[in-house]
Amino acid sequence: MGAVSSSSSSWARVERLDAARVVDALRVQTGVSLTLEGACPGGQVGAAYVRWADGHRSVLKWRPHGSVEEMRAGPLVVTEVLRLAGYPAPAAELVAQVGDAVVVVQELLPGRKIEHLGQSELDQILHLNQLQADRLVGRAEVPAMELYLRDDGVGYCLHEPLRRHNRRSAALERWIAAVGADHPARLAGDDAVHQDFHPGNMLTAGRLVTGVVDWDGASRGDRRFDLVTLRFGVHAAETGPGVTERLDAIIDSVPEEVLRPAWAHMSLRMVDWAIRHFSPAEVENWMDLAEQRMS
Repeated sequence: MGAVSSSSSSWARVERLDAARVVDALRVQTGVSLTLEGACPGGQVGAAYVRWADGHRSVLKWRPHGSVEEMRAGPLVVTEVLRLAGYPAPAAELVAQVGDAVVVVQELLPGRKIEHLGQSELDQILHLNQLQADRLVGRAEVPAMELYLRDDGVGYCLHEPLRRHNRRSAALERWIAAVGADHPARLAGDDAVHQDFHPGNMLTAGRLVTGVVDWDGASRGDRRFDLVTLRFGVHAAETGPGVTERLDAIIDSVPEEVLRPAWAHMSLRMVDWAIRHFSPAEVENWMDLAEQRMS
């Protein structure tokens, strides 16, 4: 799985790329011919199904403003380490630099994304989260997760939209900033952290959880951050009886030094995104959840 050097490209921004152009660029740069089959379901930007010459199918992904070196020092290390522990994360089959994008062709795992999260699925997800513990001990090349409680992220976790939206969101932003002042800027720990650990990134076949996908933001930190992400994820998903209440009880046991910054980060992430992309009613819905643990 060797890195491929970038050739000169007229593509100034990855957002302008489409899957067909990425496939063409990979053929020119690597000599690998892939057949494009179509976009991945759910409107996911930057992901498509492709077929190799031998007939097997994979997922083609491209990440804006990234590099092969960053991918190899972070997400690919995380997934490779987890796969060795039996974790159902996809293997990377090809990695290349295309303009200012890092392109990954990865294993297509069986199953479909979780549409309804029941107790059986939750049991399996909690087991997978436990497998993430201490997996990055001795892997100092993997960066710790940045929380962005004091400063903006790149395109997400922006503070100004909360300050401007209304009094309620401004109060939430002040709480987030106060949490940031009391905690380190990066998440502590040597666990593997997915960062986007929600049902839409989990696959099932029948009642069996067959995969966790979309590890582009994977980093080092505390695995319990992903449980907080999951709690925000079930807020917008269908769940079986008692699932949300059980998850809340588990999160209640997370130490405050982990829970507060994790909750503040997810509150910032979801409310900011809703303000900029969704309806006022959805903003209020996310603030309802965020305020449950403001203290």
